[in-house]
Order: sequence, then structure tokens, then C-alpha cells
Amino acid sequence: MTSLLISASAAGADGAGGFLISIMPLVLIFAVFYFLLIRPQQKKMKAHQEKIGAVNKNDQVVTGGGLVGKAIKVDDEYVEVEIATGVRVKAVKATLTDVIPRGSAKPAND
Repeated sequence: MTSLLISASAAGADGAGGFLISIMPLVLIFAVFYFLLIRPQQKKMKAHQEKIGAVNKNDQVVTGGGLVGKAIKVDDEYVEVEIATGVRVKAVKATLTDVIPRGSAKPAND
């Protein structure tokens, strides 16, 4: 009877070890996905949100539709963009895809 109990407890210990060994590849795969895919994407998204949040008047902006213009008026939710002389459009700030700070834009004919 005691040998039966000893062998049962030994089998239980092997089962727990076997479970840890079998779940280890899943944990390793998740860690690789996190450090190679999820974390860099979160950093990129955070940097983009900071860039959009820092839009100032006279910055050159690119909208989600591909319009390029100068930010004339900046609000919490909206940006008024001048896309040509006297032509202004109102864009939702979250739809901006890029912000080019003042003075760093290169003229098109150079």
C-alpha cells in the first residue's frame, strides 16, 4: 500500500513538471511576439500621438487623405489647414498622418 502511495506522489510530481515543460514553448513564443511585434508598434503609436498632439500654428501637416497644407488654426479636436492660398479646410486632428515642423520643410522646386 505504501509503495502505491509513493508511486502515485511521484507520478503527480512528474505531471506538474511535464505541464511546465509543455507550456514553456507557448510562453517563449508570446515573449518573442511581444518584444518583436507588440512593443515596437506601441512605441511607434505613442510617438505618432505625441507628434500629432504637438501640432502648432504654421506647421506643415499631411492629412489621412493625402492633403498637404499649413496649419492655420489648432484646436483640441480640429485643425484648420490651408491647402492653397485662400483655401482652408477643417480636419479632425486624429486624422493627421504627419507633422512637419516650421522651417524644416524643403521647397518643392529645389
